[in-house]
Amino acid sequence: MLENEIEIRKATTQDATSIALLGRITFDDTFGQLFTYRSEFLDYLDRTFSVDKIHSSIEKKNNTFWIAFHNKLPVGYAKLKNHSPIDKKDIALQEQAQLQKIYVLRDYQSLKIGAKLLENVIHETTLNNTSYLWLVALSTNIKALKFYNNHNFKFYKKHHFSIGSNDFEFDLMIKKMTYENH
Repeated sequence: MLENEIEIRKATTQDATSIALLGRITFDDTFGQLFTYRSEFLDYLDRTFSVDKIHSSIEKKNNTFWIAFHNKLPVGYAKLKNHSPIDKKDIALQEQAQLQKIYVLRDYQSLKIGAKLLENVIHETTLNNTSYLWLVALSTNIKALKFYNNHNFKFYKKHHFSIGSNDFEFDLMIKKMTYENH
C-alpha cells in the first residue's frame, strides 16, 4: 500500500459519526475483553463514543481532532486537549496538553498511521508553545507503551481509573517538548 493513499486532516463536526464508530471499534478491540460485565462496557461506549458527545467535543475550542483515511475510508483518529494540566498544583509543569486518544483500526496499524497522527499532534503543540505533552496508557498495553517510549514519552506516575466495577491501572507518560520537535 502506498503512503499517498493515506490522508490525515483536522476533523470537523461532519466527522463525528466516523470518529464515534472508530472509537467504539478500537476501544472494544483494545479493552473489551478486560471488562467483567459486558453491560458496563456497552454503557461506557454509549457515554463516551456517542455521536452527540463526539460532535460536542469537536466543537470545543480547547480540543483538536484529526482523522486518518486510507483509500478514503476512515481508519483512525487522534484527540488533543490543548490546555490540560496534569495537576493544577504542579507549577513545574507549565503549558501542558493532553493527548487523549490515538486510535487506529487494527488492520491499518502496520501503515504507521498512529505515528503520522502523533506527528500532527506534536506539530500542533509546538504551534501552541506547549512545554509538556502527556497521556495515559493502560499499564498492560505493552504495544502502546512501546510506541510512546519510541516517541520520547517518559513514565511519570501510575494513574487509576474505574469504569463500572472495573479498576484499571495506567501509566501516565510525559513528553517534554523542545524546539527539535518543530
